[in-house]
Amino acid sequence: MEHVSVLKDDVYKYLDLKSGEVVIDATLGLGGHAQGIVELVGKDGKLIGFDQDERNLEEAGKRLNRYGNTVFIHDNFRYLKTRVQEKGFESVDAILFDLGISSPHVDEAGRGFSFMKEGPLDMRYSPEKQKLTADDVINSYSDQQLADVIYMYGEERMSRKISRKICERRMVRKFETTTELAEFIEAITPVKRGKAGRKSSHHPATKVFQALRIEVNDELNALKEALDGSIDLLKVGGRMVVISYHSLEDRIVKHFFKELARSCVCPKELLVCKCRGEPVLELLTKKPVVPSDEEIEQNPRARSAKLRAVKKINLTL
Repeated sequence: MEHVSVLKDDVYKYLDLKSGEVVIDATLGLGGHAQGIVELVGKDGKLIGFDQDERNLEEAGKRLNRYGNTVFIHDNFRYLKTRVQEKGFESVDAILFDLGISSPHVDEAGRGFSFMKEGPLDMRYSPEKQKLTADDVINSYSDQQLADVIYMYGEERMSRKISRKICERRMVRKFETTTELAEFIEAITPVKRGKAGRKSSHHPATKVFQALRIEVNDELNALKEALDGSIDLLKVGGRMVVISYHSLEDRIVKHFFKELARSCVCPKELLVCKCRGEPVLELLTKKPVVPSDEEIEQNPRARSAKLRAVKKINLTL
């Protein structure tokens, strides 16, 4: 398995790691970023690697176990605070979230994430712990439910039409594979062209597959819960870096950081400040850091990445 880590130099810059520190990699994947982390914190430090995909943990372990300063946790990062404290860590020095889907999920057809390879309509990160599949969503959700999922999580303007056509087709024969669904969406979607009249390079099923993945794994709610727990775990002076890959994730991260970086969080209708009047976070990146053209050329999957970083400067209430 191979995975090229995104914005690696910027990750290490903003994490600003020192020997002996305790760091959480909340999206361990295959351990690309983590290998640099364990080297930076040294034998007196500790890496806590979180991933809900057991196979990712196994592969990352092959790369990281030789350092001897790692702890692996197999669970959804929405439970990050609880699971880390169960391991005996009340606070940590730094936290990294790299929210992108890992390469094995896309590359392994049997996982059902890719519309480019035939596989089952699955899309679960942790099949042994999750029940809902993409098959359930596509073949069981009502027309309204499916349209809402495609619109909210895929930001697809043609969500109503796509949902209606899917529901009509499944009454005759249910959808069974990723390529079957992708080809159907392509057939009912008008060809999109850019300003120069060129055909769009994005497959018409891209947004629908994104929506299905988010729904199956409850990704956005999990992210909100993980961010809340992470801020509580972070020491004063601790740093957090989040890399997101689509606007829905980035919007959540941006507003979460911005809210905690405000000096006053009282409702606007209050004439007198009732809160402590001290921000919890300092924004280290006023605007998101994005990959260079050179990095995108070497790793096309990095093209939509946005990195935001903060430093905790006060305790949460």
